[in-house]
Amino acid sequence: MSVSGDSMDVLWLDQSDVQSLLDMPSTLEAVENGFKQHGLNKVQMPSKSYLYFEKYNGDLRTMPVYMPEEDIAGVKIVNVHPDNPQKGLPTVMAIVLLNSTSTGAPLAVMDGSFLTDMRTGAAGGVASKYLARKDSHTVGMIGVGDQAHTQLLALSLVMDIHEVKMTCRNLSHCDRFEKDMSHMINCDFVKEDNIKDVCDCDILVTTTPVRAPIVKSEWIKEGTHINAIGADAKGKEELDPQLLLRATVVVDDVEQALHSGEINVPFSKGIITEKDICCELGEIVAGIYPGRQSDEEITIFDSTGLAVQDIATANMIYKKAQEQGVGQNIRIF
Repeated sequence: MSVSGDSMDVLWLDQSDVQSLLDMPSTLEAVENGFKQHGLNKVQMPSKSYLYFEKYNGDLRTMPVYMPEEDIAGVKIVNVHPDNPQKGLPTVMAIVLLNSTSTGAPLAVMDGSFLTDMRTGAAGGVASKYLARKDSHTVGMIGVGDQAHTQLLALSLVMDIHEVKMTCRNLSHCDRFEKDMSHMINCDFVKEDNIKDVCDCDILVTTTPVRAPIVKSEWIKEGTHINAIGADAKGKEELDPQLLLRATVVVDDVEQALHSGEINVPFSKGIITEKDICCELGEIVAGIYPGRQSDEEITIFDSTGLAVQDIATANMIYKKAQEQGVGQNIRIF
């Protein structure tokens, strides 16, 4: 369905609306298609821009994209403030604006917080589909916050999970994570005291905001796939740089990854170069590059988060909302 901007009414979708329309299977489909369009170089997508609020330990990001194949454009505005939970607020909050390509008129404004959680989880699922061993059954989770929930949910749809190993700074949070996820995924949950034990897995997921490596290279066995999710801004890194040199590194977007992904710190120090990047995930989804080459290969997906993931997902939500009569029409102009 093509989208037009003939009406001056804008569809408003709050978080409850978005939650009612968005599930992980449909998010995986939208995100995989977004990666494919990016891999085929069929989108206009400048790198996300940052405003850093050092006084408040936070940042604000803008993420625009135009998808000609879908005939849609839009932008997400999102913050990351790690201290927000102490104030009773989410760490990440976002809003998404969809625009008509024919007139530029706004079509929809929607909550982007739940969308961000879901599309980021879906990115990990898509990466694992192409990069993890087909016989992967054990997942290691370093960090069990909101993002860990959607990462594991997406993984459960692309692999048969037998066991989840988990750890975080406050181990009591692991109990809550198990309670939340055990009714969705039938597997064993094992709480570990240290990160090293969690690294003994088939797929490792890191979702922490740390600025110094917490995963040592010697802890990672051959054949492991890693979804490095936490490092999404300048100065953040979760993995030992030596591990990057051992592995096949796949990024979501080269330019973004170099300045704000897992590789940004070792790249700035000259430990790795752009030549150490294998390719972008979208290029694998599009069939331009192969995925995993052997069972012994260590693979790493460096996720920074792309606007194409957001707008592909938001466009799907918008279409569903129109079909189902969800949301509120508001007149702006």
